[in-house]
Amino acid sequence: MYFAPDQLYHVYNQGNNKQRIFYTRDNYLFFLSKLQRHLLPHCSILAWCLMPNHFHLMLRLKDAPSYSSDSKYSPGDYKHDVNPIYSPGDYKQDVHSHPVSKDEMSKRVSKEMATILRSYTRAINNQENRTGSLFRERTKAVCITCTDGVAKNWYMINGVTVIKVETPERQYPQICYRYILNNPVAALLVTRAEDWEFSSARDVMGLREGTLIDREVIKEYGLTF
Repeated sequence: MYFAPDQLYHVYNQGNNKQRIFYTRDNYLFFLSKLQRHLLPHCSILAWCLMPNHFHLMLRLKDAPSYSSDSKYSPGDYKHDVNPIYSPGDYKQDVHSHPVSKDEMSKRVSKEMATILRSYTRAINNQENRTGSLFRERTKAVCITCTDGVAKNWYMINGVTVIKVETPERQYPQICYRYILNNPVAALLVTRAEDWEFSSARDVMGLREGTLIDREVIKEYGLTF
């Protein structure tokens, strides 16, 4: 996966052979704690939705800050010290740090995403007494704001950039944003998006003070739900 600076990405993966990846409420919370621990230092999360057999994220790289080579993370693995739906993050950065390029930031996000999926797979395999891969081999990261060939969401017709969606008048980031949050409704899991606990719909609707999403970046892009 490559994440270009200042672009939005739709990141998603599903269970291998479309198998279930979340079995209990604790599984969802465990996965969310991993997003908080591994991604928030590097990314702004604009939307997220965890479904029984897949997940969706909308991400943007944060501005390249200074990170220490020996920065430490908590919470502890699978102990739910921090509930990312309700509680603030617990990423701690050392005082002595060095600058990180945006290319390095992109590599870190890819590496952290792989770490999340590997460690989550180990936990579920142990829980369910299973072996083998839990997720599909490749996690997709589709640029939804790129117009420079980084992703295939845009194409040229007679020198005009055209967005690759069914109805061209719709802006793709907005449609993708609503698609992510409405996913549980489309899957007939609930009748209203806010009835599904494991998405950021409740947070953007003001029904919960979730700490994963970056409300300022959501506002910057004018995304509404």
